This record gives sequence, C-alpha cells and structure tokens, in this order.
Amino acid sequence: MNKPDTSLPAPDYRLDMLGEPCPYPAVASLEAMETMKKGEVLEVVSDCPQSINNIPVDAKNHGYEVLDIQQDGPTLRYLLRK
Repeated sequence: MNKPDTSLPAPDYRLDMLGEPCPYPAVASLEAMETMKKGEVLEVVSDCPQSINNIPVDAKNHGYEVLDIQQDGPTLRYLLRK
C-alpha cells in the first residue's frame, strides 16, 4: 500500500469489507458512522470497484468528512470523519 500520510489522523475504527459486494461496503460504512462520536475517524477497506462512487458520496450526503481515499490495485482505503 501507499506510505501512510502522517498528516492524517489515525483511525478510531476499522471496517474490513474486502470480498463484500456492493452496496454492502457503503451501507456498512454509514451504519458504523451512525454509532460513532463526532470527530471520530473510520477507516474502510474495500475491493468493490463501485465503492469509489458510493462511499464518498454517501458519506458527504450524510454530513461526514472524507479525509482520504487511497487505492492499491483493487483495494480501496477510505478515511471518514464523523
């Protein structure tokens, strides 16, 4: 994977959605964000190609902040802040 950006906050939670078909990574991300406290950061790892469209858009539509998106081959890593 890409070298981690040290200016980004460390995630409070990690959601491993590797192997899960869409829309499950996006749905699970939103469900996880609902349970978190304001300011906490969720790392979502997915290999679903459609998640690049779903997760960032859904997060923004629900008022969450997309801090970072990284891609390493088929694997996508999202950092979202509530």
